[in-house]
Amino acid sequence: MDNLFSNTINPLNAPLAQRMRPKSLDEILGQEHILAKGKLLRRSIDNDRLSSLIFYGPPGSGKTTIANVIAKVTNKFFQGLNAVTDGVPELRKIVKKAQEDLELYNQQTILFIDEIHRFNKAQQDALLPWVEKGVVVLIGATTQNPYFSLNPALLSRSIIFKLEAISEEDIIKLLKRALADKERGLGNYKSEVSAEALKHLAHCAQGDVRIALNGLELAVISSAPDEEGIRHIDLATAEESIQRPAVVYDGTGDDHYDIISAFIKSMRGSDADAAIYYLARMLDAGEDPLFIARRMVILAAEDVGLADPQALVIAQNAAEALQFVGLPEGRIILAEAVIYLACAPKSNSAIMAVDTALADVRKGKIAPVPKHLRDRHYKGAASFGHGDGYLYPHSYPGAWIKQQYLPDKLQGTVYYSPTARDKTKKRQQEEE
Repeated sequence: MDNLFSNTINPLNAPLAQRMRPKSLDEILGQEHILAKGKLLRRSIDNDRLSSLIFYGPPGSGKTTIANVIAKVTNKFFQGLNAVTDGVPELRKIVKKAQEDLELYNQQTILFIDEIHRFNKAQQDALLPWVEKGVVVLIGATTQNPYFSLNPALLSRSIIFKLEAISEEDIIKLLKRALADKERGLGNYKSEVSAEALKHLAHCAQGDVRIALNGLELAVISSAPDEEGIRHIDLATAEESIQRPAVVYDGTGDDHYDIISAFIKSMRGSDADAAIYYLARMLDAGEDPLFIARRMVILAAEDVGLADPQALVIAQNAAEALQFVGLPEGRIILAEAVIYLACAPKSNSAIMAVDTALADVRKGKIAPVPKHLRDRHYKGAASFGHGDGYLYPHSYPGAWIKQQYLPDKLQGTVYYSPTARDKTKKRQQEEE
């Protein structure tokens, strides 16, 4: 079992991102919505009145950093677990020690679990009694939405704080702080970093401070000083040092839902450029292309609908062609279909029609089928008058004749209201 906050490793050998971890709440940038003075979390930490917490946010947003700071300012013992490498045996050891400390010294223990979403249901259940009894104060960190990944019982005993990705402006401030800090940072190097280089590092980090700091460190230590001993870091050096940023996309977490949502809404809103951008984000991150294709088939029926019935054919054909061809060529097939769906006229008249009818059925609007529409072919049906009076439309001009189709109690009910864009219209006939 590793203690996340052990000082056995020489801090000077640690990466810059580790060395520059804030030591106090005032050093933390980017989470003012929960850490500003007067906010609930800040008051709880300052007064050492913590309840169980779940920190939820993207990588590099400061979840572990805040836990580190709590370890330094709280009067409680502090133990750390990593849900990837540790399990119930390690948890039991910590709980046993915490229980002894509470009984002998009236000293409570904070249990920090990194990547808590990796704990399965049984492991999460094992936490509950000790959290509920107050033997440990749980602080969990997760990049995945806790409402999906954590047990409801555990959630009900915790306060959830959502951390946001660090802004580029705050990342630049942290980079400048690292350049000036002679104790933990790069202040002992004589370096001049251009504003363009700082901006590039902050932009490519995509909200993850560690990427920016480690990129800065590589740029500084790998650059040779000039005659005056100054290391000049320009945009080209920054680009080389940070390379391509890690893709911020979790195929099972919030990014999965947020980006597919933006993708669908962009097509629904007829913005082909945005739709193609989100398609590229998903493909580059390794999203299942068939998942994308299925959502496009749904959109073709739900949002394009009867304004262009051919859209469903194109979306379905694209899905089948994708299975036949595969990637990378399949990206072209998806792009064609995405552009078509985005540019197609839109109508949701079909979904409105069926959902309104379903709502009526579920409300109990169930009425007998009119006799003239009933099947007269099964045994005895004709003797009850089933099918009598039915008018066969093909026997009349235009294959249409006015007659009752809805049950008596639902006469006059309108489910399908065609838009001006619908290719399929209701039959317009004069009242007889």
